[in-house]
Amino acid sequence: MPESRQGFFFGVAAYGLWGLFPLYWPHLEPAGSVEILAHRILWSLITMGLILFLMRRVSQFRALVADRRTFWLLAGAAVVITFNWGTYIYGVNNGKVVETSLGYFINPLVTVLMGVFILGERLRNLQWVAMGIATLAVVVLAVDYGRPPWVALVLAFTFGTYGLIKKTANAGAVESLTLETCVVGPIAAAYLFWLGAQGTGNFTGHGADHMLWLGSAGIVTAIPLICFGAAAIRVSMVTLGLLQYLAPTIQFALGVLWFHEAMPPVRWVGFTLVWIALVIFTAEATTHRRRQLRLTVEASTAV
Repeated sequence: MPESRQGFFFGVAAYGLWGLFPLYWPHLEPAGSVEILAHRILWSLITMGLILFLMRRVSQFRALVADRRTFWLLAGAAVVITFNWGTYIYGVNNGKVVETSLGYFINPLVTVLMGVFILGERLRNLQWVAMGIATLAVVVLAVDYGRPPWVALVLAFTFGTYGLIKKTANAGAVESLTLETCVVGPIAAAYLFWLGAQGTGNFTGHGADHMLWLGSAGIVTAIPLICFGAAAIRVSMVTLGLLQYLAPTIQFALGVLWFHEAMPPVRWVGFTLVWIALVIFTAEATTHRRRQLRLTVEASTAV
């Protein structure tokens, strides 16, 4: 099988699994959102540690720890992704699956916005149009919810910030995630130990199957990340960019069709505006990339 096709299937697997996450987190109840988050961090640390050894990347990990600039960048990434994970778990387990999908729909637009204000990048005309429509969509949804869609906004901005930090750190996926979980892992372990000492933890007391569900959080976190890493080196950024909409689309469908969350007419208008903004944004980005590649080829041919 050609590498590009392998990469496509790895990408579908990664984003498909992320899209199905809303079906997983409710199985970890009656543990609360913070306790589930702590389990996810702790078991991810253990899982990533094993993967690090199996892939023989311990020396790369040590080099990462020794690089003070990269270490502190990834420490910041660990804090940001912790808020992202916690918000997502809270949203799914509190009847806000549709709103969590909104967060990942608008994430690409938030990433572009951060590029403008943080990296000094300039938007092209159609990108401004997409941003304007997305802003209108958030206003419409805020009116519908009676509040700003905080869960969606926190998810979009934390994941956008996480991506920006990871891009700046430019470290390997396995080593960087292992380091991130090492940073917050001791806090998660201390919290779970404290819950156990207080007798309020939910790891035991609900049967062996519940313990397995909680213990599987590390594997559930690692598998899509490994698939994503395999896809990223095999397919173009355009393909990867299009695949990223698969996860929130599945989440949205689950929220409406499986969890039967309310979708009044005004909310449909808001989501439709978001989808229009994404179509404009994606089409413009794809066209611009092809134009730039053509100009590069023409320039090299002329030389």
